[in-house]
Amino acid sequence: MALNKPKFWNIKNHFLSIILIPLSLVYKLLLYLKKNFSGSHKFKIPIICVGNIYVGGTGKTPFAIFIANKLTKKNKNPAILKKEYKDQYDEQNLIKKYFKNLVVKKDRIDGIIEVEKLQYDSVILDDGLQDYKIKKDLKIVCFNERQQIGNGLVFPSGPLREDLSSLSTANIIIINGEKNSNFEKQLLKFNDQLEIFYSRYIPKNIDIFLNKKLLAFAGIGNPENFFELLDKNKLFVEKKLIFPDHYEFNKNEIIDIIKEAKEANLKIITTEKDYCRIKKFELSEIDFLRNELQIHEDEKLIERVLEVYDKKN
Repeated sequence: MALNKPKFWNIKNHFLSIILIPLSLVYKLLLYLKKNFSGSHKFKIPIICVGNIYVGGTGKTPFAIFIANKLTKKNKNPAILKKEYKDQYDEQNLIKKYFKNLVVKKDRIDGIIEVEKLQYDSVILDDGLQDYKIKKDLKIVCFNERQQIGNGLVFPSGPLREDLSSLSTANIIIINGEKNSNFEKQLLKFNDQLEIFYSRYIPKNIDIFLNKKLLAFAGIGNPENFFELLDKNKLFVEKKLIFPDHYEFNKNEIIDIIKEAKEANLKIITTEKDYCRIKKFELSEIDFLRNELQIHEDEKLIERVLEVYDKKN
């Protein structure tokens, strides 16, 4: 579902958040019932879950790809599993571009069964932290240092899918951004055994955008993070266009963006995820920023993930 996040999700004690608290309590009750009465299926192969508790825009998919490729280099044979959503084919295409072993199913349990039939030795769940039917062997929770936990409230009062207390069963935290000791302390209050790692995006084709005036557009979970990355890399964005996450562009909309850019003599830049949704139009005027995900202490992280295989045997 295409969704623009409400601005009050980032503001503490906003009156709209307070008004919505009764709905949040209903949501939390439904979550509690789901968590405690849905059962838990165990599987023979390791189940590594890459999820979040902040709604969207935390970099789950790039991290799932990163882990999958690193494990492959360690002679493992993982598959990435995504639940099928009609509006998220962009993420499926992004995964297939950088990692071949992708399984997509409407039900994740059916997906894991399919992974086992295909004789992969492990599954990486891209999302699914709140799918309580599945027993996970490793829970990796992604955050962005810029948004952190927003106003700290649960949907719809805030951007959290569940309370921070859910981190008590997590194993690893990935924070995309700069080191933030205060944020770490906030998370560790709920689980002092959490291992925290930091990630960052390194642009790989920055040269084609340097010294040019840009029109930048994005339809991702947190578009402001994309614009901030452009700014950090000294790219001059004269015009910004924001669309809801997983926005389904039509060709006329893209043609209008191209026309607007030409009239203002601007070069167009977008995210790779957005480009996956519009490349079918075969319009050469649009380029995307290609990023490489880097993890600080990545070998330590992978060794931690590999421990799951040993425990499963």
